[in-house]
Amino acid sequence: MQPLEFGWFLPTRGDTDDYGDPLKIAAGSEMFERVTRAAEDCGFEYMLIPVGHQCWDAWMTAALMIGRTKSIRMLVAAKPGYINPVLLAKMISTCDQLSGGRISINLIAGQSEAEIVAEGIKLDKDQRYEVMDEEVEILKKLWTSDGKPVHHEGKHYTLNGAELAAPIYQKPYPKFYLGGGSGQAAEISAKHSDVHLFWGDTTERIAKNMKELRAIAAQHGREDKLGFGMRLQIVCREKEADAWEAANGLIKNITEERERYIREHYAHSVANQRVQELRQTMGDMIAPNLWAGLTRARPGAGICIVGNPEQCAGVLQQYIDIGCHSFCLSGYLHDAEAWRFKKMVRPILAERNKGRLVA
Repeated sequence: MQPLEFGWFLPTRGDTDDYGDPLKIAAGSEMFERVTRAAEDCGFEYMLIPVGHQCWDAWMTAALMIGRTKSIRMLVAAKPGYINPVLLAKMISTCDQLSGGRISINLIAGQSEAEIVAEGIKLDKDQRYEVMDEEVEILKKLWTSDGKPVHHEGKHYTLNGAELAAPIYQKPYPKFYLGGGSGQAAEISAKHSDVHLFWGDTTERIAKNMKELRAIAAQHGREDKLGFGMRLQIVCREKEADAWEAANGLIKNITEERERYIREHYAHSVANQRVQELRQTMGDMIAPNLWAGLTRARPGAGICIVGNPEQCAGVLQQYIDIGCHSFCLSGYLHDAEAWRFKKMVRPILAERNKGRLVA
């Protein structure tokens, strides 16, 4: 069995414990460093840095946070069409060398069509996945070329002797993560990912999706190379009542305008459609201690584990038991919730999964 790994989230648009006041703690160097160091001190292996239009730049933030920490990896998005793949390969290999292997790549096609258009990308969703596939192929060719010139003739890119001065540190290359619910996302993930990160859903649905992805991965000879994980929010307190008070506090002041924005701005994302479907069909509780209420205020992975330490560990254990090994979590406020996870939840999981997780 694979070791369990846990990642944390850096809220680069600002931190809050009330989505009615989303910039309660403003984005900036001091908050970024405090959250990142807390995650590292709490034993999280990696830090997910978002790339939404309201977020600060992920690559610059990752580079600075690597310089202010000692061991935690940065998980940073490679969005198709944004950066020339040769330049991207150079950026990542340079970062990989200078950090001693503290970089991973998050493959994202983009949740919002409005955002894609606003930022000058003229590719539709199918084209973005097509470009993503070719860009990853180029990255892997460059990183495994042993310094030799790389030639590539594809639909979107042609290379005639591209070279990398800085070789990749992690062999054969850094880990790839992908989270997405569409058929295109499944195909790319099965072909390229080390970890497919599902957003919160029922264990029955996740188990079904894992089976389907394994079948696609087998077609690429990668059935044993694709791992699975969950992208979830968490609100843990010593007493369950206090956890629910904190969870409900996250949405107590949100407006109808905010809810409408979430529904409409991300309507073309299959994964977002599924999150909204869960709440519409199952209500706020999609399983014991698994709450969809936050999806009213937060786009993307808004399904939240809420409860006392035993309950939170129990929900995570259900995903572990069906075959997930990687968990990307976030909570509010992000430095404080990281410490609560370390003190209250991680020891329970370490005891239940001996040899796969250090307390």
